[in-house]
Amino acid sequence: ITKFNFSGYHKPDEKTLQGLKDVANKLRILSIKATCASNSGHPTSCCSMAELMSVLFFNTMRYKVEDPRNQCNDRFVLSKGHAAPILYAVWAEAGYLKESDLLNLRKIDSDLEGHPTPKLQFVDMATGSLGQGLGAACGMAYTGKHFDKSSYRVYCMLGDGECAEGSVWEAMAFASHYKLDNLVAVIDVNRLGQSEPTSLQHDMETYRKRCEAFGWNTYVVDGHDVEELCKAFWQAQQVKGKPTCIVAKTLKGKGLKDIEDNLNWHGKAIPKDRAEALLKELEALIQVPNKTLCPELPKDDAAPADLSPILLPSPPAYKKGEKVAPRRAYGVALTRLGQSNQRVVALDGDTKNSTFAETFKKAFPDRYIECFIAEQNMVGVAMGCATRDRTVAFASTFSAFLSRAYDQIRMGAVSQTNVNLVGSHCGVSIGEDGPSQMALEDLAMFRAIPTCTVFYPSDAVSTERAVELSANTKGMCFIRTSRPESEVIYSPDEKFEVGVAKVVRQSDKDHVTVIGAGVTLHEALAAADMLASEGKNIRVIDPFTIKPLDASTILASARATGGRIITVEDHYKEGGLGEAVLSAVGEEPGIVVTRIAVTSVPRSGKPQELMDLYGISAKHIANAVPGLVMNC
Repeated sequence: ITKFNFSGYHKPDEKTLQGLKDVANKLRILSIKATCASNSGHPTSCCSMAELMSVLFFNTMRYKVEDPRNQCNDRFVLSKGHAAPILYAVWAEAGYLKESDLLNLRKIDSDLEGHPTPKLQFVDMATGSLGQGLGAACGMAYTGKHFDKSSYRVYCMLGDGECAEGSVWEAMAFASHYKLDNLVAVIDVNRLGQSEPTSLQHDMETYRKRCEAFGWNTYVVDGHDVEELCKAFWQAQQVKGKPTCIVAKTLKGKGLKDIEDNLNWHGKAIPKDRAEALLKELEALIQVPNKTLCPELPKDDAAPADLSPILLPSPPAYKKGEKVAPRRAYGVALTRLGQSNQRVVALDGDTKNSTFAETFKKAFPDRYIECFIAEQNMVGVAMGCATRDRTVAFASTFSAFLSRAYDQIRMGAVSQTNVNLVGSHCGVSIGEDGPSQMALEDLAMFRAIPTCTVFYPSDAVSTERAVELSANTKGMCFIRTSRPESEVIYSPDEKFEVGVAKVVRQSDKDHVTVIGAGVTLHEALAAADMLASEGKNIRVIDPFTIKPLDASTILASARATGGRIITVEDHYKEGGLGEAVLSAVGEEPGIVVTRIAVTSVPRSGKPQELMDLYGISAKHIANAVPGLVMNC
């Protein structure tokens, strides 16, 4: 157990300490009642952290009960999301929820779900896929310290089992590197995992050494001693230059006779015939049943978010015909957007000189976060930054490496996040770096995410507009930026909209509609020129957004070209542009879609060589057209 420096500490009076003990037992009671009502849930996981939650919410944290999402409030992230019932119990004890609402836990018409989501005003991040809460808390704490420059603090409750997740330690490294002294992690070390004891069980010294090795101010405490917890949380507030981790030794199912510290009770409601006696025992421990404790109010030192549209200060400054890499245009666009609004921030995973996020960093170093090579944490931090509309966050890396963070991305949809993810170096067109760097699955990945808008710009102008639109689009956005320099095909005043495609080449004699995006749009245009010299005309479409896809424009063009469509993409066949188009026209009679895509794991080579080798270059498009016309 840690020895503290208590200089300046005022011990709570006995009435307050007893009140905190009483609240802890009330939270146990409410958690048991809720899980019994739903006949499912994790009451033993709630019981181990009852004192921790009591002291946090009724002695330590500052917040407005009636306005849980107020920008000045202290933040709380329940990383061990399966303990949701005790979080709901806290807000009932605070007076925000009715106790009767807790009995609707996990019911179809209740927002008190099995794991917390932001459908509830007091939840910023959905949790339950373990190991993700601390990364989001890092984003909130970084925002509070460096962007809002506010006094609010961030608390994150982790389970000991989830500390086996590498993403936890990515977040630990991030927080200490950036000296997030407004962040407190609490590890509820209750010894027991889901199916067996955790690897460290109650080896508190190893927990201490690991946290300290990652640069955290660390206290090991008895997690059921409210006085000791009051001291630890107070001490954490005094520490400057380091985040604090409170490692709390607890017992799973604390307070429940014959269940406490026993295996095989994870995720099980207490049987009703046993619950009644256990509830009576807990109720007998409560000395002052009436509510006596209220949270302290926060300082009013964070301004409400300005939610007005964020627009580029002027049209893109490119001329038709010049060659600019879309990835470079992303950096320019983000910087120009940052000139318009201070809420725009950028994050990157040590690829900023390739994604061109460095352009933004040079202009606004105070609004750039280097997340290093830890993509899971980068995405989690970005989502934390974006909570409560405090920032408009853009996080970039090679598109292939975003697959490492797919679980965070998946949970981002559940969290209703508005974060913007930007993936460069997509497809075989990156060239010599080879297949480990080539994103060929990313469109499929992001198309599968509900709420996600997928932008695939094809030149510098459309890239700038994609960045502008994503900053104002609700939900997650993904922008796929190509590596090669591409010809600017749009004028600076061209208007772009989400879900609206561009017909970039057409005539009254078009035989086939060809749909390309990014580099393959330019290959399609080159194929159109080749075919035109032979007296054959094709219509070329730039979808701009792959999700939502402009089905009406595609269908109209298909009908005008004999029902013949060719899709060509620098992506695997599965889940990409071709399948998106198939989904859009699949129920329409008389339309045939021919898909040209990368069909095997590629190799290193020059970009044009690779596009030729894998069948997505202009000559392959041109060769596919006569056969399609003949067959129809």
